[in-house]
Amino acid sequence: MNNVSHKRSPAAVERAAQRDDAAGGGTGGMNEARLVVQPIDSRETFKDKAYIALKNVIVSMDIYRSRSEIRLDERQLAQDFGISRTPVREAMAQLEREGFVRSVPRRGIYVVRKTKREVVEMIEAWAALESMAARLITETALDADIAGLRRMFATFEGDKLHAKLDEYSEVNINFHQTIIQLSGNHTLIRLAENLFTHMRMIRRQTIGEDDRVDRSIRDHMNIIQALETRDTERAEDLVRQHALGLAQHVQKHVDYLD
Repeated sequence: MNNVSHKRSPAAVERAAQRDDAAGGGTGGMNEARLVVQPIDSRETFKDKAYIALKNVIVSMDIYRSRSEIRLDERQLAQDFGISRTPVREAMAQLEREGFVRSVPRRGIYVVRKTKREVVEMIEAWAALESMAARLITETALDADIAGLRRMFATFEGDKLHAKLDEYSEVNINFHQTIIQLSGNHTLIRLAENLFTHMRMIRRQTIGEDDRVDRSIRDHMNIIQALETRDTERAEDLVRQHALGLAQHVQKHVDYLD
């Protein structure tokens, strides 16, 4: 007797998994917030693509402006992506390990809002990493790369700064990421990457509070000058104090994290 193995194509396996998901059903709260995502159109590494898509959506959300919980519906996300639930489940497991979501027994998976204490600790850790990056920049970075930092702020002068607050917020975030990248220290860059992904959400929220935007631009100009003149000690100190200033602001004024 001949044993013939019929191996299905990856596309057939995926379609079968989607049919199984559809048959499985699922429940969700009527008033719960829902993430809006785009379908995943490639059949390469569904888990990685789902992870990147979910992380990008979470990071872009203003999760600290509202106190409403944001629940992730695994079944709905799989349908929106156009893939089975398994890679979505794997992606959310990775996001939970990184501290972006939390699993609540018998309730589901929710986007994480950090507590005030957690946010302050992240900023303090960032201050240590970024100040070391500033030191390394003064020792090894090219003049042309440092000049790029000044060009970031060329369009923000006088009243234009407040008129373009949202745009400035993104430039502010890019500035701090660039400081890390220009260090040239790959271990430092890896350590800072996930940390800053959490921090960018709180930076976006706090930049318009109090008079932080005016102080921010002054601090940045002083930092750039210290980097340009290769003043290592001053650059390191300015970057550290700039970050710790954000930590102090959060500790004293950011009540919505309590």
